[in-house]
Amino acid sequence: MITFHIQHPDEGIREALTDKINNLTKPKGSLGKLEELALQIGLVQQTLCPTLRCPQNIIFAADHGIVEEGVSLSPKEITWQQISNFLHGGAGVNFLCRQHGFTLKIVDAGVDYDLPYEKGIIDMKVRRGTRNYLHEAAMTEEEMNLCLERGAEVVRHCHEEGSNVLSFGEMGIGNTSSSSMWMTCFTGIPLEQCVGAGSGLDRAGVRHKYEVLRQALENYKGDNSPSDIIRYFGGLEMVMAVGGMLQAAELKMLILVDGFIMTNCLLAASKLYPEVVDYAIFGHCGDEAGHKLVLDAMNAQPLLNLGLRLGEGTGAICAYPIVESAVRMINEMDNFAHASITKYF
Repeated sequence: MITFHIQHPDEGIREALTDKINNLTKPKGSLGKLEELALQIGLVQQTLCPTLRCPQNIIFAADHGIVEEGVSLSPKEITWQQISNFLHGGAGVNFLCRQHGFTLKIVDAGVDYDLPYEKGIIDMKVRRGTRNYLHEAAMTEEEMNLCLERGAEVVRHCHEEGSNVLSFGEMGIGNTSSSSMWMTCFTGIPLEQCVGAGSGLDRAGVRHKYEVLRQALENYKGDNSPSDIIRYFGGLEMVMAVGGMLQAAELKMLILVDGFIMTNCLLAASKLYPEVVDYAIFGHCGDEAGHKLVLDAMNAQPLLNLGLRLGEGTGAICAYPIVESAVRMINEMDNFAHASITKYF
């Protein structure tokens, strides 16, 4: 398996960062989460004057064999059709990228369709969708490693283009099922609490989805190691996102974490390299059943709670202005000494 070299940020600068934040012209702690974010970003970048450069949103797309079992309200072809919508600028993620100045990258990790790569889609296809993990592993070890390597490669290109902050999104009908499987395996939360409506299942549909996933979990005969769980139940786009997140952390980039699926990708990444969490900012808590539970299991504090459950990176991008405010705070606010203001705390 590809290896990454991820380190916890050097704590040597923490005292100086804290002192700078505490001496801005405000009561200590009065800017709350912005102060926490400024400290985290300063630690990641090892500077008292952090910056955000060239934000990009990477959407990894792939199909899932488990869809054959009727676990999703949406048919499989929605995966490639929505990619076409991304290309034409008409999706939810498109207006948010335009609003907040994000470059959008669309990556084919394993869509079961011949996509028009000449229109700007990045061809990283490993296979045309995963196998059906009700009966067998979703992918081989070789395919899993290819996903990790190719996700990392996309992130290296973003870094070479000057980016130091990335959000990750996904497109793949059936991927809430795979996320639920990772969640229950990695947290121990009962599967029934991890399974939700996805793209809009009714109560009976959610129950059917749960029964299929419960049977898949019972059929699993692997070694329960993180890499085997990732391989057996994961989506190609999800594993590629894991590789991208790990590469971003190695490069000391900020990782903006989106909804239920990307939170579980960060969870999976943390089972391979716990240090990756230091580089993650959780954008929001969504409406998909289980999202709050997995966030709580990771002791994560999301920035927003807007009832979102679209995916694509939308919640992470919505949260970006708050991250930008934290950076502006530490760089643009005056301090007590320079402003000739008596400390009033």
